[in-house]
Amino acid sequence: MRVAIAGAGAVGRSIAGELLENGHEVLLIDKAPSAIAVERVPLAEWLLADACEISALDEAALQRCNVVIAATGDDKVNLVVSLLSKTEYGVPRVVARVNNPKNEWLFNEAWGVDVAVSTPRLMSALVEEAVSVGDLVRLLRFSQGDANLVELTLPPEAALAGTRVGDVSWPLDTALVTIIRGARVLTPSPEDALEVGDELLFVAAPARERELEDLLSVRREADGGGL
Repeated sequence: MRVAIAGAGAVGRSIAGELLENGHEVLLIDKAPSAIAVERVPLAEWLLADACEISALDEAALQRCNVVIAATGDDKVNLVVSLLSKTEYGVPRVVARVNNPKNEWLFNEAWGVDVAVSTPRLMSALVEEAVSVGDLVRLLRFSQGDANLVELTLPPEAALAGTRVGDVSWPLDTALVTIIRGARVLTPSPEDALEVGDELLFVAAPARERELEDLLSVRREADGGGL
């Protein structure tokens, strides 16, 4: 897979290093001469150019890229790179870094963004995921298709504890994709029974998140059943 990364700062270089270790071709683009540090990522291709300029993207042969990552520290630049990559070069997958959470609403299909990654939001979500049991935590927003990756740890006395996955009437536009149970990562099958403490990962439409959280919440006493 060929990947172009706009922005050769610490974030861009780190992404490039991971992708190269996984056997992919990587091109780093940056307009600042000080950012061109070939010795730090020697296996990558480097291009000193402004990724917002068509001439630079032509030189980068963006039409041959499978993925473009807009990873600069400037949201305006990341949006322009995303839009040009998708509309002018037909790049199949565009991932964009969101620096200011207030701008997150802009990073969508209209601007050519397939996946928006907001570092502040992701960090806060990971904190919530680490300490929250029984609450739905949004981990990632998929711009294309209007869906989110969400997580919920099944709390004690959960209504669905012991229920088989195939017997649950899941909300529409919701898919259980993974069950993390201790050190195990399970691909859910209809026969798997949910257990207290399971970390459940779903891809769900935003409108279904509250319904999903209610479904997985703790048991409520029957009306009139209290003493």
